Amino acid sequence: MTRAARDLILPAILSLAALAVLIGLGVWQLERLAWKNDLIARVEARTKAPVTPLPPESDWKKVNFENDEYRRVTASGIFRHDREVLVYTVASERPGRYAGPGFFVMTPLTLPSGASVIVNRGFAPLDRKDAATRKEGQAAGPVSVTGLLRMPEDAGYFAPANDPAKNAWYRRDPSEIAKAMKLDRAAPFTIDADAASNPGGLPQGGGTRVNFPNNHLQYAVTWFGLALALIGVFAAFAWQRFRA
Repeated sequence: MTRAARDLILPAILSLAALAVLIGLGVWQLERLAWKNDLIARVEARTKAPVTPLPPESDWKKVNFENDEYRRVTASGIFRHDREVLVYTVASERPGRYAGPGFFVMTPLTLPSGASVIVNRGFAPLDRKDAATRKEGQAAGPVSVTGLLRMPEDAGYFAPANDPAKNAWYRRDPSEIAKAMKLDRAAPFTIDADAASNPGGLPQGGGTRVNFPNNHLQYAVTWFGLALALIGVFAAFAWQRFRA
């Protein structure tokens, strides 16, 4: 083995390792692209489909992400404003007057059967946290709610954990909320209320995010391009060594 060949062993090993990482990242982005395209198509179809009644309590265990997330449903009952939970959020834009930091107003809806489903009635800004400041929107008596069925929100890496003891909420988890509010027979999902106006304008409904950025193809092209560039750089380096 020539000296030039021996000198290329370590750079070749390091280059192959980097190449494997770059190609792996590109393949991962293609997988994410397929997942995102499926999500966008599914959400678009379900949000434009006719409204259906809330699944009966006997079927709640069968409700899942794959078949039911973002389904348009309707339910009737009576709001339990005394067991309302406020989930902190920061919204850069909302389909209405209010935006910025504030809260999702999560209110249990007691169904005629006696079971409950937690409704995300919409957004309230920080200075309207106290229910007394939006008294008009605290609907009394029987109501009907139409919106999107949502499964529990995944825990994020950067979001704090919910702290029921301090009544501090950062994630929409119906089972955790139901336990803290002592709700029996609560649905394992929530409803995001649509944009139907509440008296006084709050909570501001209809803020469910249904448009998702889809840049995975560009990311995949970038990673594969870097892989090709690495091959070119190593080839030029090796050629110079052998010539020398």
